[in-house]
Amino acid sequence: MPNGISITGQLDPYAWSNEETAAYEAAIEAINGAVGAYSALIAAEEAKPAPDLGVIEAARAAQARLAREREGLRSSDREQIAAARTHYAQLARETLAGIA
Repeated sequence: MPNGISITGQLDPYAWSNEETAAYEAAIEAINGAVGAYSALIAAEEAKPAPDLGVIEAARAAQARLAREREGLRSSDREQIAAARTHYAQLARETLAGIA
């Protein structure tokens, strides 16, 4: 906190509706689900007799990208939240389907 100034203290208040809160939390959970799917992919690959390190590295890179994207979600951006819920839920399903 340089010069004793709190950045969060300078933010304008924002009142979330119950709908916005639920949608934002669902988008976060969709991203977390995709991160978990990549964790399952990593575990499955590591369990193989000859793991493909490229698959593991790509999955870890995807997890890092998802973490950045999660940080970029804006609760006030309804279109972004709706798109995130759809996209990341689909990504998790596709990733898990590729493990089987």
